[in-house]
Amino acid sequence: MVEQGDPILLPSTTASAATRRAEALIPTPFGQFRMIAYSDDPEAYSPHIALVHPDMDPTSEVIVRIHSECITGDLFGSKRCDCGEQLNRAMRIAASGKGMVIYLRQEGRGIGIINKLKAYQLQDQGLDTIQANLHLGFEIDARHYEVAQGILEDLGVSQIQLLTNNPEKVDSFTEGKVKVVRRLPIIIDPSKENKGYLHTKEASMGHWLKL
Repeated sequence: MVEQGDPILLPSTTASAATRRAEALIPTPFGQFRMIAYSDDPEAYSPHIALVHPDMDPTSEVIVRIHSECITGDLFGSKRCDCGEQLNRAMRIAASGKGMVIYLRQEGRGIGIINKLKAYQLQDQGLDTIQANLHLGFEIDARHYEVAQGILEDLGVSQIQLLTNNPEKVDSFTEGKVKVVRRLPIIIDPSKENKGYLHTKEASMGHWLKL
């Protein structure tokens, strides 16, 4: 039986976390990137990351993917979502287009890996991804993107082509110094394991997926 969880308050991510702490050139399967760590704490264990093409021109309309951490999909290749495939495609596009990927540490749409696994258990009992989050006392989507804007400002970027299917991510740039001049879709073909999840994102969260 599914039991209602107590409401949980989550800390907000703010632009104060966008302080550059360290960087190095990293060779990847997609090409070389400057990996830059951002955090409000100089000793943070899990800082936000910007992967920036070495030839990125900050005065251009920079191709940018803002990707929220998904340890199950990004690291372990889970097929319950399309996150890992989106990240890989974004890295390829950023490499070919001299753009960047901003990797925000807000796992599970902002609820963390432990609660994400609890949400998965609820989904296995019949709830969808929205119902599971609400049942645990969370928002449908607890992510914030102010820190990404701070990172872009730090890198001198003012105009971006945003790789996303999420209207809320586009709307987050309505105010501020960084402007979205173009949205670029990043569509992954659904699998039998994630088709229901993607349908919920399209039907109930308004994501532009065209399933």
